[in-house]
Amino acid sequence: MLMNFLNRIAKTAAKIEANELRAVLLSFAFVFTILASYYILRSIRDGLASEWDDVQLSTIWTFTFFISFLVVALYGFACSKIKFRYLVPGVYIFFALSFFSLYVLINVLPEIKLMGYTIQTDQIFYVWVSVFSLLNISVFWSFMADIYSKQQATRLFGFIAAGSSLGAIFGPTISLLLATKIGSYNLILISASLLFIPVLIASVLEKIKTSDLGTQGLNQGYDKPLGANILSGFKEFALNRLLLGIGIFIVLYTGISTFVYFELKNILVDYDQDLRTQIWAGMDLAVNVLAVVTAMFGTSRLATRFGLTVTLPLVPVIIITGLFIVALSPMLWVVVGLQIVRRAGEYSITKPAREMLFTIVDRESRFKAKSVIDVVVYRAGDIFWAWAFTGLTQLLGMSLAAIALIGAGIASIWSLLAVYLGKYFDKHQVIGAATKMNNDKLAG
Repeated sequence: MLMNFLNRIAKTAAKIEANELRAVLLSFAFVFTILASYYILRSIRDGLASEWDDVQLSTIWTFTFFISFLVVALYGFACSKIKFRYLVPGVYIFFALSFFSLYVLINVLPEIKLMGYTIQTDQIFYVWVSVFSLLNISVFWSFMADIYSKQQATRLFGFIAAGSSLGAIFGPTISLLLATKIGSYNLILISASLLFIPVLIASVLEKIKTSDLGTQGLNQGYDKPLGANILSGFKEFALNRLLLGIGIFIVLYTGISTFVYFELKNILVDYDQDLRTQIWAGMDLAVNVLAVVTAMFGTSRLATRFGLTVTLPLVPVIIITGLFIVALSPMLWVVVGLQIVRRAGEYSITKPAREMLFTIVDRESRFKAKSVIDVVVYRAGDIFWAWAFTGLTQLLGMSLAAIALIGAGIASIWSLLAVYLGKYFDKHQVIGAATKMNNDKLAG
């Protein structure tokens, strides 16, 4: 009876077929858990940012890039050596243990002396959360593209992404309620514990993807490593036009997100750490309440009715409008409003639409090149725009209104690229559907 009820709801919300429901709900729970874990850590991390000025934070972001590069290279090595069935669970076990270790380090050794330099352990924590934030999501969506077909992804990824939004509501709620009661850093233990749940879910999804989803062709190579070498992901990225386009898309997106993040960081400089944790958590909560409604009832319908040609550039166009409003009225509530709309649109529309692009590339590209894009390219964009913001404010003394106009120009280029990528996907999907139809006729 419960499954029948859930099936009716799912069918109404996102055109989920009865045989797909179990896999979709498990996928939903998977991303819910990893996002809840991340958002607990995120509120702690973002609260720390106000401890440092623009130059210091830009420097930390630069270190984040190099650490990200190293981690992705090691991940590529793991892909080439570890059987596929162990790869996804292994990633989440690794991060869970790393955060338990960092919790101990923060409490036992708040400062580390290395080669004459003093490194704050909370800076290490900030960098590691930033690495985790992208790689853990990248691995999840690579796994999803391996589970579902292109046609299923178009219908289902929006609904699954709603799980990320609900997780992103649950996580900051925990931080909001407990940060000042138990202390920000004790929240790390809750976050790390949650990361063991996806390990179990991943195993179940691999077992049922053939029986429930009928994606037998995607199950090849389950008991084998993905092959190639430690840097093969970088090679895949450099030689593939679609992947390069996605990479540039990410860099343009980071330009907008970085500018807004730095401005908010500067506004909150006078608040203490636990209160900043609560404020960032409250903002996250507002963002994701909006995102979950959009993802559950809007994204799938947009993608199926209009295709990615319309869906992918939708948020960039909205951001252009928002930045012009900021330029005209550069006030705190306007910036906060832009941040909420930007992030909600990214989580509920832009990201699931962008992840659909990876369903038209092979498994090796998904699991190797995708991590390069989602972590290294993303962090390279972060440090480029971080230093750009620092230069515009501290060297040139530009106002928020002037920076908003520059951001509107960046968003315009971003929207044009989104149209191109959307057209590429829609064309490929039509060709793929026609090929499948012909093959089915021949088989019949």
